[in-house]
Amino acid sequence: MNPGDAASAGAVVVLGTVGLDYIETPRARADGVLGGSATYAALAARFFARPTVLSVVGRDFAPAHRGVLAQRGVDLSGLEVADGLTFRWGARYAADLNSRQTTFTDLNVLEGFDPAVPPHAARGAFVFLGNSEPHVQLSVLDQIEAPRFVLTDSMNIWIERDPAQLARVAARSGCMVLNDEETRQFGRDDNLPRAAQKILDVGAAAVVVKRGEHGASLLDEDGWFFAPGYPVSGAHDPTGAGDSFAGAFVGSLAEAGAADAAARRRAVVYGSVAASFTVESFGVARLAALTRAEIDARYAEFSDIVAF
Repeated sequence: MNPGDAASAGAVVVLGTVGLDYIETPRARADGVLGGSATYAALAARFFARPTVLSVVGRDFAPAHRGVLAQRGVDLSGLEVADGLTFRWGARYAADLNSRQTTFTDLNVLEGFDPAVPPHAARGAFVFLGNSEPHVQLSVLDQIEAPRFVLTDSMNIWIERDPAQLARVAARSGCMVLNDEETRQFGRDDNLPRAAQKILDVGAAAVVVKRGEHGASLLDEDGWFFAPGYPVSGAHDPTGAGDSFAGAFVGSLAEAGAADAAARRRAVVYGSVAASFTVESFGVARLAALTRAEIDARYAEFSDIVAF
């Protein structure tokens, strides 16, 4: 399906950040590039369905950045513009690109943001609740009538500060998507399989554990499913790979119009494919230039990689 055809597929609502990233790796540096969790997720979801972004930017947000999203079929009716500066985030990556140091986080207009779901997206949507305060995630859920599927991301700070609220979000989620450390922290167990099971016990129907270059694991009522990481020989910047994974995951479900076990496993592979392309350039450049044909070709490669 071409991005232009995505409007006919299931609607996807994407909550997260739209901002400017300042990224440094051992090879290069990029300042003020388009980034944010909602940006990456929406650009990945667009190949499967039309995403509606819920976020806020400042009046300094360049029209060119807005154009990157709008020209690729992303619905910006939920992107608010507020007085002040756009969200900014900086990071420095280690030589292997697997670990990073956050150099600064400037919330700016994001502080106190109260998202409003546009009426046309408020019923029967597939939802990605990107990394946000749990009460904001719950506010979005309260605005959507009969969501078809809810994928929820979080991070250490919210797991530590507000575990009770996050548990409420998990109980309303079809799937939680977390990395190894976050899974252990939220599940309160150093053993990863036990921690993932405890998250299911809280009420989430499934858990996806992101493992960076090593792929992703899915646990649901049918047991474990493992997808390897695609062997990318020219990785440049891992920023946004997890959010690209999430966007493609929920987009794939929306395209299928289903979230059963088979659809979830297929979505894990599409998520891994999207993430593998994202790391091939700084920022969203590779993701923005990507085609559905490239995605499907790499999906087919995945099938060959895991066949035995």
